[in-house]
Amino acid sequence: MEKKFGLIGFTLSHSFSKSYFDEKFYRDGLRDYHYDLYTLNDIDELKKILTDNPELCGLNVTIPYKEQVMKFLSDIDPAAKRIGAVNVIKVQHGKLTGFNTDSDAFRETLEKWYPKTESSKALILGTGGSSKAVKEALNKLKIPFETVSRGEGKADHTYQSIEKDESVIPGCNLIINTTPLGMSPNTTSMPPIHYDSLTTDHYVYDLIYNPARTQFLQKAEMHGAHIKNGLEMLHVQAEKAWAIWNN
Repeated sequence: MEKKFGLIGFTLSHSFSKSYFDEKFYRDGLRDYHYDLYTLNDIDELKKILTDNPELCGLNVTIPYKEQVMKFLSDIDPAAKRIGAVNVIKVQHGKLTGFNTDSDAFRETLEKWYPKTESSKALILGTGGSSKAVKEALNKLKIPFETVSRGEGKADHTYQSIEKDESVIPGCNLIINTTPLGMSPNTTSMPPIHYDSLTTDHYVYDLIYNPARTQFLQKAEMHGAHIKNGLEMLHVQAEKAWAIWNN
């Protein structure tokens, strides 16, 4: 019996999710399983996707719909509800249940890479659904953090304010980009921060994995910072999604 899975988002040309699951289905001999990309210009188009694809068993959710999609769900896992963002949907008996695998995937990959100390402090760039998942992970790890946003009132800082206050970046040795700035195909963009303030003591994590080394990571590496992209996080969260869909 055919089973369908897929990814919904606004821009999906950057995504490795389809190739990841296509390879998984081939490797595991799941010939009737398929993974497709569903580009939505508006979250309300989700209804038509579900109607046109009755074989759908599960969906991944990416930018910018991790928060907007929640209004369509019949039920939300308590962790995802607490985070305030959903990146995995299980479709069963006509009902949609939302989960968040981003947070645990980020936490697991961060723990293996980042040497937490008593003086650890993080700076989160962005305030969207991915940022919320990162906050949850940092809270679990007991790593204090501050946030940066383009607009005033949404975060602890704006990009303009940290440009004036040159103590912010030196005071946070973990910098995390949760924005789509630098993601393929717009690879020349990057968060507007003081890269000259980065040192060999900094750990810089970009949730973007395509390209593997964004301008953000390249600039950080030029100043001696330790860098990591989001590819491992993608793989971990994908396996967690697979476990949810097959539970």
